Order: sequence, then structure tokens, then C-alpha cells
Amino acid sequence: MTSFWEQDTLQSVQETKRCGKSAAASLSEKTDEELAVLLQNDVQEALDILVLRYKDALLNFIFRFLGNMELSRDVLQETFIRLWEKRSLYRSCGRFSTWIYTIAANLARSELRRPSRRLLVPVIQHDAEGEEYEIPLRDTEPLPDRVADTEFRYRRIQEALLALPVVFREAVILCDIQELAYEEIAAIIGQPIGTVKSRINRGRAMLRSMLRDIYD
Repeated sequence: MTSFWEQDTLQSVQETKRCGKSAAASLSEKTDEELAVLLQNDVQEALDILVLRYKDALLNFIFRFLGNMELSRDVLQETFIRLWEKRSLYRSCGRFSTWIYTIAANLARSELRRPSRRLLVPVIQHDAEGEEYEIPLRDTEPLPDRVADTEFRYRRIQEALLALPVVFREAVILCDIQELAYEEIAAIIGQPIGTVKSRINRGRAMLRSMLRDIYD
């Protein structure tokens, strides 16, 4: 059954078709969730606005996670393709940001699981709570140019992030760089909030140890 809110939102589909550019411009005032409902009804302008709202934040998340800008742009493009293809699966009761970050995170994880990007013999570790994680071995990619001390710090932080086990890296980036709430991170990675907090704390501790040279 379509809710009253959804019925009101869906009226914008007809308004957009009748009013052209002026109606399309009014879409920019709608929430992400309202735009997602319009997206399900094939309103291309809704996708355009969502891309503008999320492309920079998602590219930052994906790049921090993968450490390769060219590959990150490919994953970003695939994220928006999946968003369009899977638009019927979105449920208006949930936050749109959680949904699109979940899509991006799943695609980024898939890239790390590709045979050419994995260790030939993975190093498996267990933390104090018994959670299993893999320590990745990676090649070093050039990072975006920065100047003087800012460039050095940026490079060191990115190197440290990429040295983190994937499960800790993902949680730290979503929390400390993307500034998402614990509840949203839990939904994105499919783990309880307690596990999210544990991964964030463990990841932060490992980062502090690796970055002593710039923060001590």
C-alpha cells in the first residue's frame, strides 16, 4: 500500500512532465528519500540530483578504501549504475544514504576480493574478541598532490589506512572520514553496533600506532 507521503511525492512525477525545467529545478529542494521514490518512477532528473549530492563523498570513501583513484572512479560510476538498475529495491522507510553507501561498500569489497588484488597466501589474524580479519598486502599507488606538510600528512594517513585490515579500515573511514552514525555504519556493513564500535576502536588504535611520527 502506498503511504500518504509517497502519494504526495509521486505527484511530482506528473508535475515534472507537465512543467519541464521549472519542475525539475524544484526537485533540488526535495530530500534524498523523496528523490529515491521519484527515481523508482523513472524520473531521470532525480538521479542527476542524487549524483551531484553524493559523488564527491562517495569518491572520497571509495578512494580511502581502495587507494587507487582510477579504480575508485570506476567503482563510483558502477555505484550509480547499480543505483539506477536496483532503484525498485529501495524502501522509503530507510535512509537513502545508508542504501547508496551499502552499494558502494559492496562494490569496493568486491574489488578487493578480485584474484589480482588479493594476497597469494592471506595473513589471517584474530583480534581479542575472536573476530577474524585479513591483513592485506598492497602495491603503492601515487596519491593526489598536496603541498608541503599537508601533502606529507595526507600521504601518511592514506598509507596507514590502506595498511589496516579491511574490516577496520571500512569502519574507521565511515565513522571518522564520512562521519556516519554508528547505527548507519552497522546497517551498511551488516554488523551489530557493538561490532562496529569494536572495529572502530581497534582501527583507531592501530592508526595511532602507525602515525606516531606525525602526531607525537
